Amino acid sequence: MMKYYFNKTLNEDFDKVIEKVTEELKNEGFGILTEIDVKETLKKKLDVDFKKYKILGACNPPYAHKALEAEDKIGTMLPCNVIVQEIEEGTVEVAAVNPMASMQAVENEKLNEVADEITSKLEHVIEKL
Repeated sequence: MMKYYFNKTLNEDFDKVIEKVTEELKNEGFGILTEIDVKETLKKKLDVDFKKYKILGACNPPYAHKALEAEDKIGTMLPCNVIVQEIEEGTVEVAAVNPMASMQAVENEKLNEVADEITSKLEHVIEKL
């Protein structure tokens, strides 16, 4: 079965990894539309102590536009999420969604081409970290 994410573990500081990921995403044409601080949210809403964990909502506007033109409900799967989580101090995992896996359910040829290109861009981001 196709994995629904690509990931890499780095021995680095959490905030440095966030910077690196943001930079590599930018190199592939992605901006970060949303940033969800899971640790902070869980502390505030549930008073639970959770590890450092951020969800970055990455968007590549030209491709998002193409995808939406091919399939108007695809916005339910946008933006592409990239997570950064601290496994332990000094060990950080980065994982990006695999759009090909999430879009398999949608039978649309035009969309497949877009998903394929976005997938290889996100793979590059993870490889370059």
